[in-house]
Amino acid sequence: MTRTAHRVWKYGDNVNTDVIFPGKYTYTVSHDRAALARHALEDLDPVFAEGVSRGDVIVAGRNWGNGSSREQAVTCLIAAGVHAVIAVSFARIYYRNAINSGLLVIECADAVEAVESGDDIEIDLAATRILVAGQSYAFPSLPPQVLEILDAGGIIPWLGGRTLA
Repeated sequence: MTRTAHRVWKYGDNVNTDVIFPGKYTYTVSHDRAALARHALEDLDPVFAEGVSRGDVIVAGRNWGNGSSREQAVTCLIAAGVHAVIAVSFARIYYRNAINSGLLVIECADAVEAVESGDDIEIDLAATRILVAGQSYAFPSLPPQVLEILDAGGIIPWLGGRTLA
């Protein structure tokens, strides 16, 4: 992954997994990717599922993904075509579920403050920079192994060609 440009959907603090993917659907659409995408963020932003385009980026405040460890809160965004989530901070379980599922997650408070819904945003993983409206914001580099997992599309495909001791 290198430099890519995307459209922003911006949300606030403490968006929990039950809002990202409503719990009422957890056991009825958990393996139907189209249904997962249709219900992404429906209780927070009713136009998201119809308006999101492949490659769009979610930008959010503090504690994105808190709540239950429901994996559909990550997979519904992937199914909807979301390229990345940039937030001030993530709930730890959500952060790890995202990496394991192949969803790019970046913590960068300065970029979150600078961007609004509908803005264009560029993510330069190689330079660890986010570019918004001519401004550049640094974020911590992701470990090489995490980048490999993301490039593979998640931990299962990444492990596919490896032998474990």
